[in-house]
Amino acid sequence: MRFRAAGMLIAFLLGAVTTAPARAQAPYPSRPIRIVVPFGAGGFADITVRLLADKLAQRANAQVVIENRPGAGGIVAATAVTSAAPDGYTLFVFSSGIALSKSLLKSMPFDPATAFAPISTMAQFDLLVLVQAGSPLRTLKQALDAARADPQKFNVGTINPGSTQNVTGELLRSISGIPIPVVPHRTSAEVLTALLRGDMQIGIESYAALKSAIDANQIRAIASSGARRSPQQPDVPTFRESGIDAAVDGWNSLVAPVGTPRDIVAFLNGHVRAIIDDPDFRKRMIELGGEPVASSPEELDARLKSDIDLWAAVVKKVGLEPQ
Repeated sequence: MRFRAAGMLIAFLLGAVTTAPARAQAPYPSRPIRIVVPFGAGGFADITVRLLADKLAQRANAQVVIENRPGAGGIVAATAVTSAAPDGYTLFVFSSGIALSKSLLKSMPFDPATAFAPISTMAQFDLLVLVQAGSPLRTLKQALDAARADPQKFNVGTINPGSTQNVTGELLRSISGIPIPVVPHRTSAEVLTALLRGDMQIGIESYAALKSAIDANQIRAIASSGARRSPQQPDVPTFRESGIDAAVDGWNSLVAPVGTPRDIVAFLNGHVRAIIDDPDFRKRMIELGGEPVASSPEELDARLKSDIDLWAAVVKKVGLEPQ
């Protein structure tokens, strides 16, 4: 009896050992995927990832949940993602603004070049310098002349520090040499409210984020940040055409915590590329003022590192001081 009991115990333990890996290797995804967005709802990054998430949920047959965590230049949201399990169930919208933060912050709780597993870029975009529809300011030169006359009564509104929008405001201040206050807000809607109320003389935001207000003629653009004119605002001159020797082309991407298995990264990359190639998705993104662009994980990794080096040189050249 003793030997029989021992045999049953061994058989049980062997069964536990052989079935444990099977439980651990449930097919991905087997539960909801969370995508953390370091910006408020309604901005270009938020709109982009919500459109993508809807299609990803259909393709992957899984629930995809968007979690907006604006503030602190995206650092708090990014830190939460870096501390999450690298299992493919927590993803992050990584923007070009975080690449800029490496040069603008004296210290960061993570290294943006090594803390994430790249999946794919999603979109590229430029930014608009916006004024109230009834503003006497018709050009960027007029705006800067007005700011130079009384800098402390001329405010620039953007979303949170560390965003591409906020860095563009800081860049404009540094290149022009005018000590204009750049005032961060939590969401694009707050920037619009401040602009319409007259708290801000200019706002810097994407076309997608404030499209409704632009189309309703509440606000209008006087300059765009890109290397070339925006297809949605072809009559609006670029920074360089307006006398500011700079160009800012932002981008958003999807990443996971470093250590995420390669097969999961490949799974997500394949779906993201297919979504971005979808004609309906591309049409919607272009209407919003973005350029849908997918990439391999290796291409995204190279772009991130290149942008970190590029912006480090720009920050040094224009004399921006790390905070």
